[in-house]
Amino acid sequence: MTATAANQLHERFRGYYPVVIDVETGGFNASTDALLEIAAITLKMDKNGWLSPDQTFHFHVSPFEGANLEPAALAFTGIDPWSALRGAVSEQEALEQIFKGVRKGIKANQCQRAVVVAHNASFDHGFVMAAAERAGIKRNPFHPFATFDTATLAGLALGQTVLAKACKAAGMSFDNKEAHSALYDTRKTAELFCTIVNRWKTLGGWPPAPVDSPVFAQEGDAS
Repeated sequence: MTATAANQLHERFRGYYPVVIDVETGGFNASTDALLEIAAITLKMDKNGWLSPDQTFHFHVSPFEGANLEPAALAFTGIDPWSALRGAVSEQEALEQIFKGVRKGIKANQCQRAVVVAHNASFDHGFVMAAAERAGIKRNPFHPFATFDTATLAGLALGQTVLAKACKAAGMSFDNKEAHSALYDTRKTAELFCTIVNRWKTLGGWPPAPVDSPVFAQEGDAS
């Protein structure tokens, strides 16, 4: 792989277009509990291969008909699902707007499919997929099961798995008073993911060394 190719987003993640997502919900069950807020941030790569946040999408969401709302979850997030001040939209409207922007990013970056990037990603991915199915959205740009989990990546790179602690370990600011807002958590997760990816590049991990390089030879000798 040439240096020029390595600095293109579609080459960095095997054709995947990473989109950072965070959701706030009325519980832990994606099939029965309400999706109440969602934010998504797309990413871009400059000509030198450095990753950074790009476009932001953010929606407060009305509970779907028959949705379960756990009192403990609402107390944790501080969300009043029925407040007119939220300016909430339906799951369908929120996801259609996000998916439209994601599909444009996929095309512009010559990627094949989007992949959810999130902190403890299976949770957010599950709610996005369940909401898309309820809304009857046919053109879902996200991979049906693959995700990039920043909790796992931060555990490897920084020795921390909690978002606030991982951000601080990475030298980032984190305001606990702003936490558990989908928009704030998405912004911090996007910053964390970019920091880890860019740090790996700085350390010489990207582009990957050829398999016949001294690095791999030393690893083989050590084993």
